[in-house]
Amino acid sequence: MSAVVAGATARIRPMAVTDLEAVMAIEERAYGFPWTRGIFRDCLRVGYCCWCYETEGDIQGYGVMSVAAGESHILNLTVHPQLQRQGVGTRLMKHFLQLAARHHADSVMLEVRPSNIAAVRLYQKLGFNEIGVRRHYYPAGAGREDALLLALSLAATREI
Repeated sequence: MSAVVAGATARIRPMAVTDLEAVMAIEERAYGFPWTRGIFRDCLRVGYCCWCYETEGDIQGYGVMSVAAGESHILNLTVHPQLQRQGVGTRLMKHFLQLAARHHADSVMLEVRPSNIAAVRLYQKLGFNEIGVRRHYYPAGAGREDALLLALSLAATREI
């Protein structure tokens, strides 16, 4: 994994099965309870919106979103731990918000651990609001952790 280099060519592109080795390497570094290769493979198979952020051919982040019945759901958004807080997550989220709008979704929802303060701040900066809490949603080192349920109305963000 190389670091983001000033002037490097970055792009967001669809994820492919051939990306799963790189995606899993990041997933396992980023989370104590990572998704499995099978979950990513299933998301690709059923046609979820699966995208990668890459610079100079190296995947540095990725995300998965489902869209149905007028709403979209961000299921996974991950940036390589060494590259966090450099704008990759913001670029990926803005891409997903644009995709959701193109799919005629009225809203975007997601869950986030309250302990993931950087992610919570990112979502708030993009206009997400807390609409609920899912108790004991995530596995944690000592039991379970709640999830904040956040939502964004796309009607108010058409300029994204």
